Amino acid sequence: MSVGIDTLKTALPEGAWTQDPDLIHPHLREWRDKYFGATPIMLTPRTTEEVAAAVKICAEHKLSLMPQGGNTGLVGGNTPQGEALISLKKMAAIRDINPTANAMTVEAGATLQSVLDAADGANRKFPLTLSSQGSCTVGGVLSTNAGGNHVLKYGTTKELVFGVEAVLADGSIFNGLTSLRKDNTGYDLNRLFLGAEGTLGIITAATLKLFPKPGYVQRALIGLDSAASAVSLLEPFRAGGRLAMFEVMPAIGYRAVVDNFEAVRDPFTERHPWYLLCDWEVETEEDGLSIAETIIGRALEADLVTDAIIAVNETQAADILSIREHMSAGQKFLGGSVKHDITVPIDKIPDFFILADTAMQAVVPGCRPVGFGHFGDGNIHYNIAQPEGTDREKFLANWDALSQPVFDIVDSLGGSISAEHGIGIMKRGDLAERASPVKMKLLRAVKAALDPDRIMNPRVMI
Repeated sequence: MSVGIDTLKTALPEGAWTQDPDLIHPHLREWRDKYFGATPIMLTPRTTEEVAAAVKICAEHKLSLMPQGGNTGLVGGNTPQGEALISLKKMAAIRDINPTANAMTVEAGATLQSVLDAADGANRKFPLTLSSQGSCTVGGVLSTNAGGNHVLKYGTTKELVFGVEAVLADGSIFNGLTSLRKDNTGYDLNRLFLGAEGTLGIITAATLKLFPKPGYVQRALIGLDSAASAVSLLEPFRAGGRLAMFEVMPAIGYRAVVDNFEAVRDPFTERHPWYLLCDWEVETEEDGLSIAETIIGRALEADLVTDAIIAVNETQAADILSIREHMSAGQKFLGGSVKHDITVPIDKIPDFFILADTAMQAVVPGCRPVGFGHFGDGNIHYNIAQPEGTDREKFLANWDALSQPVFDIVDSLGGSISAEHGIGIMKRGDLAERASPVKMKLLRAVKAALDPDRIMNPRVMI
């Protein structure tokens, strides 16, 4: 390994690598403090060519690499354990925006927020939004096939990408950047890298799909009695194709936010067991108010809704959204938390909660399920908070014991154990155990074809 490290230091230009522990340290800690790592060197390339040169040297010396974007991953796939770390943060340029083609080409180190701002400046919308959008990067988002709040209308990241530029395991550069909507010339190689978590190559740039900006976004926050009520509202709420967001939160998670963040307030005067946050994208403010009042009014008459706040200005809309955006951070006030990112068929969501909540109490009596998220596409962040007054570390020792029943229930309902966070190292064993032998054979065959020496994020996924 030392020969490979020395060669990297000699071959790469000044500023394209560092061994300064103070500069490297922030890249070795996952934000939840679940994973900590180590690396002999951090590469900080500024161009695709520098990435390619570094990877070629690593390939020659069989030196493993771990790519990292904004370090916001949640499954351990971005925390090095001795691999050379390659940070793409210096590659953050917006290379091109083409409003006519509704396309934008950006480098992998660009933050999602910078992409959203650039699209907005061109009077366009890039519909991927995440609570970590100020720090997560395009390369990381694409590599994990992130979902976000607008999958219901626009699809996952895979559906928002025309093509990618990626450095392969031998240091060669695959250039799939294009704004073509039709290209039927063989396998769709671009999609191989989306959701691959850096195991097949390092995404260095991507051409993203843009959309016309809606004239107005009507937001509402709704009080509900149950998760089943939320699911029953989805069909009437999405009639007409205007529904863009359908996020559901339980009272325990909602209160963790509004009771602990001074800048976030509860707009309701009474408490509710569940809360629904939704957006409709319409042409005018009048259209939005009319649609919201009509649809919510019918739900109130049918006793599916207990109360509702319809945003009447941008400030109120932002305040409502901030509750959902603080859901992950708010759970830190509940103590230790075992986290799951699962998806089930939408109509099975109520069944999932009944089965999973019961199973969790059987494993750790008194634990507090916090199931929230993107009910409009079936994705639930099903987290389990420690019982009140108990020891955090002792509770977290139950991670596997709490996870396996959840995964069993997900399997029984025809769901997936990973919706948008990826596999990483956290779920690598679960994937191998639960996926079909044919699927695992194909995954390993693709990995072997593109990375025969297993130098690209070798501990991740498979």
